[in-house]
Amino acid sequence: MAGALSHIRVLDLSRVLAGPWCTQMLADLGADVIKVERPGKGDDTRQWGPPFAIDDDGQSTVESTYFLSANRGKRSVTVNIASAQGQELVRTLAAMSDVVVENFKVGTLARYGLDYDTLKKINPKLVYCSITGFGQDGPYADRAGYDFMIQGMGGLMSITGESEDTVGAGPQKVGVAIADIVTGLYCASAIQAALISRENTGTGQYIDMSLLDCQVAILANQAMMYLGADQVPSRMGNAHPNIVPYQVFATKDGHMIIAVGNDNQFEQLCCLLKCPEIAKDPSFSTNQQRVANRVSLVKILSDRLVDKTTSEWLALLESVGVPCGKINAIDETLNDLQVQHRQMRVCADHESIGRVDLRGSPIKLSETPTAVDRAPPTLGQHTDEVLTQVLDYSEEQVNQLRAEGVL
Repeated sequence: MAGALSHIRVLDLSRVLAGPWCTQMLADLGADVIKVERPGKGDDTRQWGPPFAIDDDGQSTVESTYFLSANRGKRSVTVNIASAQGQELVRTLAAMSDVVVENFKVGTLARYGLDYDTLKKINPKLVYCSITGFGQDGPYADRAGYDFMIQGMGGLMSITGESEDTVGAGPQKVGVAIADIVTGLYCASAIQAALISRENTGTGQYIDMSLLDCQVAILANQAMMYLGADQVPSRMGNAHPNIVPYQVFATKDGHMIIAVGNDNQFEQLCCLLKCPEIAKDPSFSTNQQRVANRVSLVKILSDRLVDKTTSEWLALLESVGVPCGKINAIDETLNDLQVQHRQMRVCADHESIGRVDLRGSPIKLSETPTAVDRAPPTLGQHTDEVLTQVLDYSEEQVNQLRAEGVL
């Protein structure tokens, strides 16, 4: 069954994570994504390791697990865009594409004649998405931007980690490159909006995406605490600034999460802990009061929750409808029955690894389902295929370009 974007071709000039995450999502939705990489080196993340993937024989390969995480469903073509012939080849591909995604520094691709103003003259219907650290304009536009620094500059690290009064506390980054990832998601949404607009206008458009903009956009309620109430949020560890109890608690054999979202759930929790009077106490009967009296309430609950194991508490809490969960390691998550049932762990055939496990797509469409049926490509795996089948080059032309260092 064809994917929702099976009629769309994407020319992917991006590397590392934000751009590749966007184009991977478009590939999941059925788009033909052609990833252009540097001959001999490829995407920077091909060298990011260890670890490197293990093949069917249990031997380590040269395939970076980082690269594998963001490039499924694509075709890889090697092109030297510093050469005049390479630039012309990319322009020809752009003329036959619906979308271009790139994440070079501001102004770089203009030097190669691969910027939006040049390409839209060749293909007025082209949707062109540029991703940079800080956007195409403003005082920081010329700066390089990486996820870690954007998490810091974008306020996220100031609200992530243990509170200042905890020994060893300090700003913490999130465990994945979240600024890159959410930028990729916003880009995919913007591109699809531009494609829908094109159906009405007949023309494409330019999309200017910034890691910093996207990081600020996801500050959500934390940003509104400052904008709406003039309160500057701070680090609170695993606690929630606006809801109590909504955090990690120690148990007899480990830890678990309790996420009480309303007064009824709190009452059920108190009954289960054999302290129903707490739910009726004016100091704790509403969420507003529980937030105001957070420290004393958390101590009362903590003293009771250490009496049973995590599995015992989870069974009891689930039986009365109190939201709760265990804290899984990555291997536990990927082997979880629900995760596997929802096809969030899938397999595909890789050119050099053999069968490789990958994450699935979380998008479940009834009529145009997503598909993860093409493993991330080896470097230049599809160069000959794309040049002969898409551009109609002869085998002799391809060999000549390769001999001249263009491919």
